Amino acid sequence: MIVDYECMLTTIDNPFDPFEQFTSWFLFDIEKGYNSCAYLARIARTSDQLSDEENNYEIERAIDEIMRYDFMNIYKKVKKKKEDSFSE
Repeated sequence: MIVDYECMLTTIDNPFDPFEQFTSWFLFDIEKGYNSCAYLARIARTSDQLSDEENNYEIERAIDEIMRYDFMNIYKKVKKKKEDSFSE
């Protein structure tokens, strides 16, 4: 399965774009005590043995799992179309 977008986990109250403003997004996330990156790292079963595509699929699966059990409804998934890595 070829996926042409990337996913990230964020919270509904974080005003920063995790793709374009990662440092500000991360500092807000840590300050509020969410620690979303660490939470995602605990749930996602990524590996150096997997391809980038397989790891991206696993990250999206983990985000979906986090959201499924999010009883406070604070998390959301944001997507961004992947940029072509080859230029002509």
